[in-house]
Amino acid sequence: MNWDQIKGNWKQFAGKAKQQWADLTDDDLQQAEGDRDVLEGKIQERYGDSKEEAKKKVDNWMAGL
Repeated sequence: MNWDQIKGNWKQFAGKAKQQWADLTDDDLQQAEGDRDVLEGKIQERYGDSKEEAKKKVDNWMAGL
């Protein structure tokens, strides 16, 4: 699975992201609109993670899809 596939089907994957990161709001996911950098930023903001931690979390999430 690559990020282009996720971005192209963001409405489907937004639900899976919400399951993974329950603290993200629907508004957060809508703002991300499949943009990985925005998603990572929202994860940083909600969970207090560093940029590297958020990137690793997204990488691990993608690997499990």
